[in-house]
Amino acid sequence: MDVFNEGTHVRLRSRVHGTYLHADDDGVGLTLRPRNYDPPLAAVWRVHRIQRDGIEYALFCGAAYGRYLALSPAEHAPPGCRGRRAVQRPYDDPELDAVMWRPATASGGFGGGADYVLLRHVHNGTLRANGRFRIWNNHVSIDHYFGTRSTMRHWRVEVVPPRQGPPPYPIPVPDLGRRSRLLSHFRRFQRRKRKEPEADRRRKIRCLYSDQPLNFAPANVPSFYFYGRSVYNLRFQVGIRANPEDVLGTRMCVQAGSYGRLTPLVTDLPHSEEPMNIVVYTAAAAEAAGLVYPDADAPRQ
Repeated sequence: MDVFNEGTHVRLRSRVHGTYLHADDDGVGLTLRPRNYDPPLAAVWRVHRIQRDGIEYALFCGAAYGRYLALSPAEHAPPGCRGRRAVQRPYDDPELDAVMWRPATASGGFGGGADYVLLRHVHNGTLRANGRFRIWNNHVSIDHYFGTRSTMRHWRVEVVPPRQGPPPYPIPVPDLGRRSRLLSHFRRFQRRKRKEPEADRRRKIRCLYSDQPLNFAPANVPSFYFYGRSVYNLRFQVGIRANPEDVLGTRMCVQAGSYGRLTPLVTDLPHSEEPMNIVVYTAAAAEAAGLVYPDADAPRQ
């Protein structure tokens, strides 16, 4: 399908709910969210095309965290959902079936047509929105069925145009008194419900320069430990190591898996302790001018 060309940024909008496939900030989960849900880039996916045994596949790389839309290897879908769980994961093996999709026009069935697509997994299943009658159920899953009859499997594709230069980095939020403390208590309550740790622990950041071979396999890749999730603070820490003369001109890309596409890192990091592989660009580097940033605030096309 022409809309899924290599490098194109898209949103996937549920036909039934009108909400978008959103990469959750734990770096694993996927849910349906409104378009402007924070961060907006979490609802944007970059198309990555590959060919295997003469068959074309589309992969979907998240514009926020660089991780791929995939079938969970073992987990069932959450309660109230059909099929298997859909997740974000690294693309770390060229033969990884979990990230392979074959889009198709949602023709026939009830109200099918060229305006909607089906995302068929290489294994038996189709990406599905849940919660037709339980509207609080905002999960997505991979239904073990290739049919077109259910509109819960229909997705409208919205192309996201590029913007000129990177968006502003989110500024770390200072303590604003009672309102900030109430918000902190609410977030702590939400984390307890999800059984997540209450505080972000340190993670290892492994760095390569843009003019070096892209190979994070060796154990001696330069690295440091970073606390928290702020991409603004991470750019500062990377910049003083790699580009002290122009820290604010430093650009970063994340690579999720050895075969993952480089994704400009401009949103706060996911809640995770997993190491991150970062490619660093200086403002003067020729490669920095070639980075493409989707305009998540552009009007719908």
